[in-house]
Amino acid sequence: MANSGIQLLGFFLSLVGIVGLIIGTILPQWKMSAYIGDNIITAVAMYQGLWMSCAFQSTGQLQCKIYDSILQLDSSLQATRALMIVGIIVSVAGLGVACMGMKCTTCGGGDKLRKSRVAMTGGIILLVGGLCAIVACSWFAHNIIRAFYNPYTPVNTKFEFGAAIFIAWGGALLDVLGGAMLAASCPRKKQLSKYPNMAGSRSSPPSSNKEYV
Repeated sequence: MANSGIQLLGFFLSLVGIVGLIIGTILPQWKMSAYIGDNIITAVAMYQGLWMSCAFQSTGQLQCKIYDSILQLDSSLQATRALMIVGIIVSVAGLGVACMGMKCTTCGGGDKLRKSRVAMTGGIILLVGGLCAIVACSWFAHNIIRAFYNPYTPVNTKFEFGAAIFIAWGGALLDVLGGAMLAASCPRKKQLSKYPNMAGSRSSPPSSNKEYV
């Protein structure tokens, strides 16, 4: 029962993590305009994401524009896009594999050891997907920090972390945690004793070789 509970908890953590990854990838608030120096009060707040850039005006109006050309984008942004998409696809595939190997499902027959190995494989795939997303978020955050502290970057074009990158980070961590729990739920094989069982031979009466006339 404990092993089954760990599998269920890991499955739901990974599911929540994948939802967080999808939401974080879609949202445009990966980085937002920083209010530093003389740029304290502005009428427009700028947001930039993986797919679009948005301008939020003080009147409450939000205007977004999708990036026109992929080739015109920065190489780091293209790499972040690719890693996030790969992470989501790999995580969804791992969740499907883990679902087939869980004890509470009927897929894969009644071989418990085989099902546990399938669940462990799904957990490893989830770990790979979550690590891809962590690398993507960390790389994007590193570029934001480097541009922020660059003295040649104009003050009005500096950005800081937005809400979407934290959502993606949280989803990736939940994905990794759930995958680790699924990967650790595989039971070990029972070790066979190196010595034969002598209880039966000791309990049996000794055979008599005497012949009676």
